[in-house]
Amino acid sequence: MSVQCETTGRRAAGVRMPFFERYLSLWVALCIVTGIALGHFMPGMFDALGRMEVARVNLPVAVLIWLMILPMLLKIDFHSLHDVRRHWKGVGVTLFINWGVKPFSMALLAWLFIRNLFADWLPADQLDSYIAGLILLAAAPCTAMVFVWSNLSDGHPGFTLSQVALNDVIMVFAFAPIVALLLGISSIHVPWETLLLSVVLYIVLPVIIAGLWRRQLLRAEDGKARLDRLLERLHPLSLAALLVTLVLLFGFQGQQILSKPAIILLLAVPILIQVYFNSGLAYWLNWKLGVAHCVAAPSALIGASNFFELAVAAAISLFGLDSGAALATVVGVLVEVPVMLSVVWFVNRTRPAYEAAAHHPG
Repeated sequence: MSVQCETTGRRAAGVRMPFFERYLSLWVALCIVTGIALGHFMPGMFDALGRMEVARVNLPVAVLIWLMILPMLLKIDFHSLHDVRRHWKGVGVTLFINWGVKPFSMALLAWLFIRNLFADWLPADQLDSYIAGLILLAAAPCTAMVFVWSNLSDGHPGFTLSQVALNDVIMVFAFAPIVALLLGISSIHVPWETLLLSVVLYIVLPVIIAGLWRRQLLRAEDGKARLDRLLERLHPLSLAALLVTLVLLFGFQGQQILSKPAIILLLAVPILIQVYFNSGLAYWLNWKLGVAHCVAAPSALIGASNFFELAVAAAISLFGLDSGAALATVVGVLVEVPVMLSVVWFVNRTRPAYEAAAHHPG
């Protein structure tokens, strides 16, 4: 085991996933049932909520997304960016996967499965929308759950924090151009002004506000304790916002799902493939470069995970609450926990072999 990894301690065996996150797929399944039932029995309420828009931004969903995103961004210390140079190989691999591979591999998989292999089993008028949703899902790396995955895989906390902070900065500038490029290649038109509005509303402003809020809290003598107390209070609110958002989405999607119940399963196929492909590629590249396992493991996990909160918000702004794009992004939430836990299991299980071979890659 490398000195770098020894300094992190062997914590994985004692780390337990938080209760809500551990059963996230179950809560999503319950939201599917609840949303479809409410959409069937209370269609007027959902129609009213859908009409509450300003500049194509649904106001109830915007509030809920902010409640999800702000607590997550408050955890990010942008001063940790100076640690990037200490783990430059792992950072380089993760950046390559996140921004040079993942969005493009998902676009290819979406075209292959949605527009070709699965086209006969999906609503023809929603094919482009499903592809757009999958592209949105893969166009930005996760910035919240990766801390959980890193802990479970005994990842180096300094690397994880600096990598997430760097991805947040890059996302401000790269998300919109990558999405516009891939949607354009897929012959899917989106209004640039709406896409840029989504970036400002769900990335730029929350990052600025969370950074200023965090700085203000930490200026106090007991700043760290105050920040921890605030995050503890906001956590249940953030989780509740996620569940309400899912209920709203499935309330609008109910008829589409009931008419073709296999939609969710079919949309999950390219998501699963791209997660395993990108995590495996990141893990292998780190091994080839001789990177310590405590950096390679979170690198693989960050490389494969998705910022589904942003994807959901952008899909709703661009295509609407009842669109196939919104549904595709929510399927990403449904499969997030089981698929990422399987990646955690793999990197933990292969740790001895990885460390034995890391000094002599190739």
